[in-house]
Amino acid sequence: MAQLSEASSIPVATIKLYLREGLLSPGARTSPNQAQYGLSHLRRLKLIQVLVKLGRLSLAAAGEVLDAIDSDLPLIETFGIAQRAATRVVDRASIHDEDLGRIDALIEDWHVHPDGCGRYDAAAALTAFRESGLKATDDWYRRYADAALAVAEADLDLVDAQEGRSAKAETVVVGTVLGDAVFAGLRRAAQEHVSYTRYAQDGTGSPPAPTS
Repeated sequence: MAQLSEASSIPVATIKLYLREGLLSPGARTSPNQAQYGLSHLRRLKLIQVLVKLGRLSLAAAGEVLDAIDSDLPLIETFGIAQRAATRVVDRASIHDEDLGRIDALIEDWHVHPDGCGRYDAAAALTAFRESGLKATDDWYRRYADAALAVAEADLDLVDAQEGRSAKAETVVVGTVLGDAVFAGLRRAAQEHVSYTRYAQDGTGSPPAPTS
């Protein structure tokens, strides 16, 4: 286990926690106090870290997602489990009917379950957006929906490129948990780029220095 800890840069105490919680399978026992761990354990540890540290899933939620990866469930069900685990819980009672209706209008041609977490999460964001006093055009909403559909196509293209159900399932999970973070970072960079090209006044053609 000490070698596994060194290879993964994960403390022994954390590895033991993952073992107790059933997130990591035990090693092959070689003596009463020794067990052999392999590359599969190292790979699983890295996946657990993605879910728990970067995706901020609870150990229980991470366990559900890992069980889905290890199962023979159809990929669409694995996707649903990963989405529910990675999506924040919203107070549906606080969502305005107007905002839920706008989301439904945007996704009316999509195959989305009426109780889907994405549908309500988007509607809750629109309610918060309007309550902040901001207004947006119909074109703004539509362009966001178009961008989301394009990203979803890219996500599933990546899944389809994998060989075997296990690799596809892992890609589904990692893409779902970390895709939001990747897209948010790229969106920030894109906003910086577009704002510079539209509003920069110095005419130098180089990005402005970061503000302190």
